[in-house]
Amino acid sequence: MKKALFGLWILIFGVSTASFAQGDAKAGARMDATRITVGDQARLFIEVQNNPSVGRVQWAVIPDSFNSLEIVERGKIDTLNQGGFVTYKQRLVITGFDSGMFKVPSFAFSIIPNSGTAYTVQTDSFNLLVQTIAVDTTKGFKGIKGIVYVKSNWRDYIGYIVGGGLLLLVLLFVIIRYLRREKPPVPVPQGPVESLQDKTLRLLADLDTRQLWQKNQVKQYYVELTDIVRNYIEERFHTPAMELTTDELLYKAQMLKDLQPYQGVLSVILTTADLAKFAKAQPSPMEHTGAMEKAKEFVSNSRPVIIDLPTEKTI
Repeated sequence: MKKALFGLWILIFGVSTASFAQGDAKAGARMDATRITVGDQARLFIEVQNNPSVGRVQWAVIPDSFNSLEIVERGKIDTLNQGGFVTYKQRLVITGFDSGMFKVPSFAFSIIPNSGTAYTVQTDSFNLLVQTIAVDTTKGFKGIKGIVYVKSNWRDYIGYIVGGGLLLLVLLFVIIRYLRREKPPVPVPQGPVESLQDKTLRLLADLDTRQLWQKNQVKQYYVELTDIVRNYIEERFHTPAMELTTDELLYKAQMLKDLQPYQGVLSVILTTADLAKFAKAQPSPMEHTGAMEKAKEFVSNSRPVIIDLPTEKTI
């Protein structure tokens, strides 16, 4: 299956790819259709190639809708290492519910070099024709036929009879169980409930104790670290962090008032993790410990403030 998907990418980008390149990076895109019917779907394939030894790629922020078109599905960003370059690929499924000619815009990707000035590479734009279903106006409309009554017999009600019998058996079973039920056990006193922040800090401490990056398990260390942080964001700020890319999550943090104060901390944690997981960079020991400390700082500082209201005095 993976070989077939890889072959499809080669076919798509080998036939006709619109791209703009600068330095060691380039971006390209292709659509598998130029026209669709209203409600039908077209696929947009995006590919960005970069030399990780020279710089890193900041993925474009792609909105859910643009120019009367909507993205109904986002494929995950796959990576392919070949000849010292890393190729990032993503598939977007696009649809439209209004007829007309609409434009799929170009998307810009920032290239942040290890030294020098950042620059962008972008894909080309495409026109997508959304058509309505053709109607043959030469044929007349057919009228609505009247109701045809059919005689019924007891066999038509066999389903109701069987269903009623089963319902009576279930009801009888419930009554017997109720009459023979045992007394409920005495509730056992529960200990104090662990708060979300305490639980998250405990998970971070457990991860730190396992010393994964000290054992050369750097990628596993950052996978677990970012999973803990993203799960915390979902429960604390009610944001689907597990489904978003790093750039999408940082953009969401800009938009959400409660997350704005922590955007800088999250940027350090997630960017360092992406370098270790995707670009196969080797952060320093100071960056390893710094990412953990930033995660603990983020969780501790984002505890909800609980205000104790004064109780009214009775006279």
